[in-house]
Amino acid sequence: MKENRRIRPRVRDAVLQSLRAGVVPRIGQQYFQVGRVEELKAMLRDLERIVDGGSAIRFIIGEYGSGKTFFLLLIRSIAFEKRMVTAHADLSPDRRLHAAGGQARSLYQELARNLSTRSKPDGGALPSIVERFVSTALKDARELGKTTEAVIQGRLEALSQSVGGYDFAEVIGAYWRGHDTGDEALKSSAIRWLRGEFATKTDARKALGVRTIVDDKNVYDQLKLLGQFVRLAGYSGFLVCLDEMVNLYKLPSGQSRRTNYEQILRIFNDTLQGTCEGIGFLFGGTPEFLLDPRKGLYSYAALQTRLAENTFAVDGLVDYSNPILRLARLTPEDILVLLGKLRDLHAGGDLEKHILPEEALEVFLQHCGRQLGEAAFRTPRTTVKGFCDLLAVLEQNPDADWKDMIGKIKFTPDRNPELEAPGAKAEDNDDDDDELSTLKL
Repeated sequence: MKENRRIRPRVRDAVLQSLRAGVVPRIGQQYFQVGRVEELKAMLRDLERIVDGGSAIRFIIGEYGSGKTFFLLLIRSIAFEKRMVTAHADLSPDRRLHAAGGQARSLYQELARNLSTRSKPDGGALPSIVERFVSTALKDARELGKTTEAVIQGRLEALSQSVGGYDFAEVIGAYWRGHDTGDEALKSSAIRWLRGEFATKTDARKALGVRTIVDDKNVYDQLKLLGQFVRLAGYSGFLVCLDEMVNLYKLPSGQSRRTNYEQILRIFNDTLQGTCEGIGFLFGGTPEFLLDPRKGLYSYAALQTRLAENTFAVDGLVDYSNPILRLARLTPEDILVLLGKLRDLHAGGDLEKHILPEEALEVFLQHCGRQLGEAAFRTPRTTVKGFCDLLAVLEQNPDADWKDMIGKIKFTPDRNPELEAPGAKAEDNDDDDDELSTLKL
């Protein structure tokens, strides 16, 4: 028998409003998570490896509306419980892994703004992370009888050996000087540099005495430095989540795609060869982004061979250790459990306030199956949105007959706007794109 589990009205409303709008809620994922047990176990193993000082990379692949973004947010929430720092961003035409016109730096800035911890899950955690580093250095200095500056320099020595690490350490040192002297402008300049907000090297040299800034060429190196720094600050690891990777697939220039895929290859090699520590990367994308032999990841030969799926995983066998993690379709039983959880969520966790009986869940699911076919389970976004809309109408019209209402619901299968957006089918305009255009599966 179910027990009441009260849900705060703020969380309830935020989740339901997001689901009705067809977007993934930023909070409350635990109230409606169902299925995908093996996928979660695989990701838990990855997180444990990161906490132990290792590294990991995963490509979360699923069709539009299948729950990729929800899955990424769920993994982020689990990472918080393991005292990890996370950064997340959606790729777009203005945000890429590699570029020459500021798009890569824009991606870094978005990641830096969205830097999150358990106490700051909505982003903006960078200042508190730096402050924590300084506070622990002050504590250690008192215990060891050393100066705080000496302790900070000792801790940052490892960073100085990495690419771009010397200036990174200098900026942290500048933050400490601002902290020690009460110079808020110096502290602010240090945070701006760490966020990638300095536009010119001249401005950075005047403000902080460093000769480099975050630009398109060093975004990945800067992320690795952040990964090292958060561990020095006392956190257990760093998880970078990049969604909407299909925007790389949609780039009209084959050369631009190639350089971005080369950056992904570099990240892939570093994480699996053990050349970076305490950091993980999650990439969310559609099957087209992965499999398309002309514009997807498989169009780049080096990535195709590395991401090839286990040939022994046949006849229903699945290898969850592969870098490619495909989100399996939810079963009818999973969807039924999901509807039950949404009904509980709508009632605020109070089982006596259910506005739909148990039998209504099965009737609704059967109606979805007739209207949507297998898409009701492959991409459940439409099913979830329709059910939340039904609950909203019944809440405002308690005398309405739910049986009559369900029978009148008309569903339209979810269409993928990612592949219908302007430029999605644009032809390559790079004359040198021979490798991308000729390689076939």
